[in-house]
Amino acid sequence: MSSTLLEVTRSSHEEVERLERLVVKELQNEPASGRDRLLQSHRVRNMIDTIVSTTDKLVEIYEDKDNARKDEIAALGGQTTLGTNVFSAFYDRLKEIREYHRRHPAARVVDVNEEDGLLKEEPQIEFSGEEAFGRYLDLHELYNQYINSKFGEAIEYSSYLDVFSQPQKISRKLKNSRQYREYLENLLAYLTYFFQRTEPLQDLDRIFSKVESEFEEQWITGTIEGWENTVEDNGHDPAQLSLIDLDYYSSVEELVELGPERLKEGLAALGLKTGGTVQQRAERLFLTKHTPLQLLDKKHFAKPSRQSFQNGAAAASLHNENLKQVALMEAKIEKLCDLLDETIDRTKDNIVKKQALTYEEIEAEREEEETQAESESDDDEQQIYNPLKLPMGWDGKPIPYWLYKLHGLGQEFKCEICGNYSYWGRRAFERHFKEWRHQHGMRCLGIPNTKNFNEITSIEEAKDLWKRIQERQGVSKWRPDLEEEYEDKEGNIYNKKTYTDLQRQGLI
Repeated sequence: MSSTLLEVTRSSHEEVERLERLVVKELQNEPASGRDRLLQSHRVRNMIDTIVSTTDKLVEIYEDKDNARKDEIAALGGQTTLGTNVFSAFYDRLKEIREYHRRHPAARVVDVNEEDGLLKEEPQIEFSGEEAFGRYLDLHELYNQYINSKFGEAIEYSSYLDVFSQPQKISRKLKNSRQYREYLENLLAYLTYFFQRTEPLQDLDRIFSKVESEFEEQWITGTIEGWENTVEDNGHDPAQLSLIDLDYYSSVEELVELGPERLKEGLAALGLKTGGTVQQRAERLFLTKHTPLQLLDKKHFAKPSRQSFQNGAAAASLHNENLKQVALMEAKIEKLCDLLDETIDRTKDNIVKKQALTYEEIEAEREEEETQAESESDDDEQQIYNPLKLPMGWDGKPIPYWLYKLHGLGQEFKCEICGNYSYWGRRAFERHFKEWRHQHGMRCLGIPNTKNFNEITSIEEAKDLWKRIQERQGVSKWRPDLEEEYEDKEGNIYNKKTYTDLQRQGLI
């Protein structure tokens, strides 16, 4: 049955309707916390993606470009190459249905309990560093890229959180570098990925499409903040800028390394002479870094020609397009920052809180050092008496024995999945299931680290449980006793289990 195109169509429609019911049922539940809300959104997002992919397959079937659906419908009516035979078509289809059920006696059927199980699954969402399940942003790599660039400045991380969402405050002259473009690409990629993880039900393509349409109108009228149609600070008109970004070079020697051909292209784009040695070309091009073209001596300019005019126009067009892409990325970043406004504020508060906590810890350590310096040297040199070999506390002394017994620190727990690593105390043992060592061991086994595997430390037990979960979820598996077929002398077909039982009873 499932091999026929019509059956695939029917089952696909059934799957779409089932997922639609699950989406409605899921959205009727009110999440108790922000974490539950995020998990719910990702579950709904996954179901929507499945609906979209299944619907795309249905559209391909209905378009019927290879006429497979048309031929199958014709075959149901008994139309063959030899003519029309309704009874032959009916019995052929009946035989196919029986054959399917004989081969798949335990066909998977979705019940209500299984649907409820889908609503309780926890999607795997990747959050790292300081993101804390999507509550905070982690912009440390971009911060380092910012402070080590020519367009950035040496500021603290907390100040950078106020600056990164305002690219329009950076001088337009500093935005013409390749370094700034790479920084914007990385920042936009991170914010986009973070937004998709924290707001999976938002249609980011539609949001960006609206941003692009508004940007096009503002770009034409020249009303984008920081990108108004004004003359550059160095006196060059935007349509006459060179392909070579001179802000990226600080000396003639650095320009010489570009080679004669590259320097020739840059000079031609500005309408300057392209002849001479590599050193002369680099010196001539470097003059334009601090001197406007209209103030240069006429001897540096080439004679006007049709070709030089075309090269200059092409260079200006390409440069303007690059600037437009940079401005568009800034507009998208500003939009994402508006959507993530609450997250950015929480990140700032978290950083300030951490800085204050670090200061208090430093003060506590300083006071402790002063207290130890005032104590007698005999006490410092005295050996610590620890006959029970108790763990050391924060003050460098053995913890109290009652605390040692309370936390069960004398009890050892070994985890085979962690490479037979030992954990002392029940608390440390329970916490290790969410730590990196246990998660790495589960990934090596190819098993998801979910709550179902808590308290399991044996590799064999984890594999057996994963195997049972897969069977319960209906994962396809070859079962010889039910699906392997045998035929007796009279042509009757049985599965392996039935055939063995009849043979044992002497009925075959």
